[in-house]
Amino acid sequence: MNTKEDPHTIALSVTPQDHTPLDDEALIQHEYSLLIQDYLNSNHRRKVERIDKAFRLAKDAHAGAKRRSGEPYIMHPIAVARIVCSEMGLGSTSICCALLHDVVEDTEYTVEDLRDMFGDKVAQIVDGLTKISGEVFSTASAQAENFRKLILTMNDDIRVILIKIADRLHNMRTLGSMLPAKQLKITGETQYVYAPLAHRLGLFAIKTELEDLSFKYEHPQEYESIKEKIRITEQHRQELFDHFTAPLRERFVPMGLLYEMKARVKSVYSIWKKMEKKGVPFEEIYDLFAVRIIFESSPEVADKNRCWEIYSAITDIYRNRPDRIRDWVSNPKSNGYQALHLTVMGPDGEWVEVQIRSRRMDDIAEKGFAAHWKYKGDTVEEDSELDKWLSTIQEILENPNPNALDFLDMIKLNLFSNEVMVFTPKGEIKRLPQGATALDFAYSLHSDLGDRCIGAKVNHKLVPLSYVLASGDQVEVLSSKNQQPAEEWLRYVTTAKAKSKIDSFLRRKRRELITQGEERVLSIIRTSEPMVSAELLDRIAAYFGFLNRESFFYAVGTGAVTLPENFRKLVQGEHSGNFLMRALRSALRPGRNNKAPVQPTKMPGEGEKRTFDLKQTYVLEENEHSRNYQIAECCQPIPGDDAFGFINDDNTVVVHKRSCPIAMRLKSSFGNRILSTKWGHHGNTSFEAKLALKGIDSTGILTAVSQVITEDFNVGIKHIQLTAKDGIFDGQIHLLVHNADDLLKICHRLRQNKHIQSVGRIS
Repeated sequence: MNTKEDPHTIALSVTPQDHTPLDDEALIQHEYSLLIQDYLNSNHRRKVERIDKAFRLAKDAHAGAKRRSGEPYIMHPIAVARIVCSEMGLGSTSICCALLHDVVEDTEYTVEDLRDMFGDKVAQIVDGLTKISGEVFSTASAQAENFRKLILTMNDDIRVILIKIADRLHNMRTLGSMLPAKQLKITGETQYVYAPLAHRLGLFAIKTELEDLSFKYEHPQEYESIKEKIRITEQHRQELFDHFTAPLRERFVPMGLLYEMKARVKSVYSIWKKMEKKGVPFEEIYDLFAVRIIFESSPEVADKNRCWEIYSAITDIYRNRPDRIRDWVSNPKSNGYQALHLTVMGPDGEWVEVQIRSRRMDDIAEKGFAAHWKYKGDTVEEDSELDKWLSTIQEILENPNPNALDFLDMIKLNLFSNEVMVFTPKGEIKRLPQGATALDFAYSLHSDLGDRCIGAKVNHKLVPLSYVLASGDQVEVLSSKNQQPAEEWLRYVTTAKAKSKIDSFLRRKRRELITQGEERVLSIIRTSEPMVSAELLDRIAAYFGFLNRESFFYAVGTGAVTLPENFRKLVQGEHSGNFLMRALRSALRPGRNNKAPVQPTKMPGEGEKRTFDLKQTYVLEENEHSRNYQIAECCQPIPGDDAFGFINDDNTVVVHKRSCPIAMRLKSSFGNRILSTKWGHHGNTSFEAKLALKGIDSTGILTAVSQVITEDFNVGIKHIQLTAKDGIFDGQIHLLVHNADDLLKICHRLRQNKHIQSVGRIS
């Protein structure tokens, strides 16, 4: 029997009691028939023969191969094809490519074979999928190049990345069969790259599911708890929905609307994020659902006008919050999202968000740019927005940052951020990530303008380069021919394009200074030594306290090092020690930091080290006042937290919370150094944790809080600070607790005090 391992599953031999060949065949044919039914129910042209041809080839190519779950491997390509068809709305070409996406990598078939059988387009897409197959980030050193390949495929055919996202979605749906450490790596990679990519391409439903599935495996208890609470409160939400929508249905009758009205419940992950951010329990999340109105377009009324008609009808019945209107109909988001949002006071005294969109807008909101094939005849702005984004990405790829993690962050920066819309002096709209500065705006107009920028006028007032822009600002860039980028500019910008251009200029400038320094050093050496070797240059650089020639040349080029008139004594080695001391005293300008050369970090594998079994769960323990792990300073987990271990360079295990932003990068980049962990015995050891409190100021509130903590729970207080103003208090308490359960109980008890409005842990 053939076995096979894809990037996300491990092949196992399947025993007869798992599946018989007859069972497998029936299972395969059943799933394939569902795929064909999905396709026939779509609006695409009927090219079943082509899909059938691809299916038969893939089935034969993967014959005998099994997934870790024991099912035939061909079930995976079929599932990916179903996602591509029914959840993304793509056609026969994409379905064929999804069925064939692992054929070239894992079987004897070549790209040329596929080109002969299916044509250039299918071959091109499958080739793109093959190039970015496997783990996107197998090692940190390969990370930049692998991610570069992933993004570059967008320029060849956007369907490559769409199929890749579908592939990841199915692997996330079947992640339960993976080992715990592998689950953590894949969820980290999914949250760090694939969910933001899905968001940027407008695949809202898929983005939400990827986040929820990642959350399910990283925080299983919280996931199940929130999911159960959503289920328990379902009847109450339905009653609110019915009460709220009844008057609207009556109002819509004379308008002759064809529409669908439904409640959209927040995802489990988004609820948890809000709970974490605000430090409140589930019961205090009041915007659990929104009302969505989806209407059918009609030739008599433009979709935009229809949205405002419905808006007017709603505000005739319910009071509107003007500050909560979001008009993404007139100005779609850059990922294609179009809708009109408003928030009104419902009949039960609760604010209710209402989302108004046409059927086309809803398709694009759920399926993103993939849905555009259905509306090719429509004039929409989203296609040009995608082109603009791809163009920006292409510019970044032309000057990739040599640091893998920085390069990935630079790309990701523009994937998953809120936007501000600002205007040029001529009224042209420019979209920028939230937090963008005047300097970002200059680079968004043109790279040369950014390089020469000396300031800006925002709403006719002079502002510095670092000024943070807000939606609605009108910006005029001021420039000078004598200006050029400086190192501190990197602190002023947030957009990937600006960072890339500044970094590129600084690297180019550094190379020029290195060349100048090298020429200066060589000219002096040649006055006394005609032959110059690399060994000699290394020796001179070391004498001046530099680890390599390049750093030494750069210091000479910038003027940080003043060279002696000749290197004769240094070259000949006569009294080199005394000469070195004199040279160092005279060469270094005042203020130069004379640190000893930095010693290289000792990496795993050098000398004796512990070995770790990544397949086993690592138990975090404390014995005789020593621990077999270290607590990460960035997130400071305590026993009971969902955590994982990272094998550090010095071979120690550093424990991070699974929700830690830094940990997310580690999971996505160093899969071979991630350990699944569980908390073991810790005796009476205390761990520091922080709580944030807010409430109504009253006499004795500090005493009441202290009493609950110290007397009721016998927990030590390391630091407490409460500040009151205008009848409201807030503050922080640093506690010494044994585990996360202590914190939960303390928070629950404090919330029972009528004067305390919110209390939650600070991550």
